[in-house]
Amino acid sequence: MILLHGFFKFITFRTAYSLIVALLLSIVFGEGFINMLKKFKISQTIRKDGPKTHIEDKKNVPTMGGILILFSVIVPVILFTKLNDFYVDAGLFILISFAFIGFMDDFLKLKRQSSNGLKGKYKFLLQSVFALVASFALYMHNPSLSVVVIPLVKNYYLDFGPYFILFSAFIIIGTSNAVNLTDGLDGLAIGIFAIAIAAYLIFSYASSNFKFAGYLSIPYIRNIGEITVFCGALLGASIGFLWFNAYPASVFMGDTGSLSIGGILGYIAIVSKQEILLIVIGFVFVIEALSVIFQVGFYKLRKKRIFKMAPIHHHFEMEGISEPKIIIRMWIMSMILTIFALSTLKLRFF
Repeated sequence: MILLHGFFKFITFRTAYSLIVALLLSIVFGEGFINMLKKFKISQTIRKDGPKTHIEDKKNVPTMGGILILFSVIVPVILFTKLNDFYVDAGLFILISFAFIGFMDDFLKLKRQSSNGLKGKYKFLLQSVFALVASFALYMHNPSLSVVVIPLVKNYYLDFGPYFILFSAFIIIGTSNAVNLTDGLDGLAIGIFAIAIAAYLIFSYASSNFKFAGYLSIPYIRNIGEITVFCGALLGASIGFLWFNAYPASVFMGDTGSLSIGGILGYIAIVSKQEILLIVIGFVFVIEALSVIFQVGFYKLRKKRIFKMAPIHHHFEMEGISEPKIIIRMWIMSMILTIFALSTLKLRFF
């Protein structure tokens, strides 16, 4: 026991076991959870204007799988992190509050038997309130978080000052909605999230270590190490959920999952001070969101559509590309861009 207690002092040890426990919880409890969702007929409502194959293939697939993700994350976070740590508590606040918004959206869709859930303005209002509260708390706790690292530039940071609160809230809300829009194909969003959170596990660990931060010329964030353990839990839970969500999916995460994991990804990008690289690592999330914005905007202006359907993954489906091929290609794209983003930790040209 004394030896084990000694190991618990190491962030790397706790991160590894946080990942393992989250993964096992997802897989061990996943099948029973899915059967429970089926028993209560908590199934996905499919868009009637979407790809025709989705209507038959996905109509009886249970949703709200985000609850399984939350369970698999929260348990190891409780077991392996310091619960009095401010950054962990703020992260749990974002994760749970955005899951609550998603749950309300999923619940209303099920109740109405429609793809229309919580109205967009109410969803955005709740997201804004929760994101602003968390961002304000971050700034008051550590004003130095207002600096933003510029990739490829050495020892020069943008300082937003108090405007960091708005900047931070924008990232959390934007990432949450981008992941939500990407969650339209089996395993697409959760697979890309797993790749992204693995990168931020490395970023947060580097930022928490004074020597590594100095060597890599990135800001040293004191006490941010517990976020590395949090990332381990998120990575394990996402891989475990992918076990059931991979094509053909046995369960969907629903907005309960997509809004919450998107929100926490944005939050971790902020506290690890790698917000700009989120555009690179989460490039698929970005283009999915932009495809919807451009589609809606262009239609309002010209009464014409740019894509056959938005988000863009549905456009590719309607072009005749198979669902698994779209998913794998987007995973590959994310992996390549994530490797590049990680390489910028040492690359400094200016």
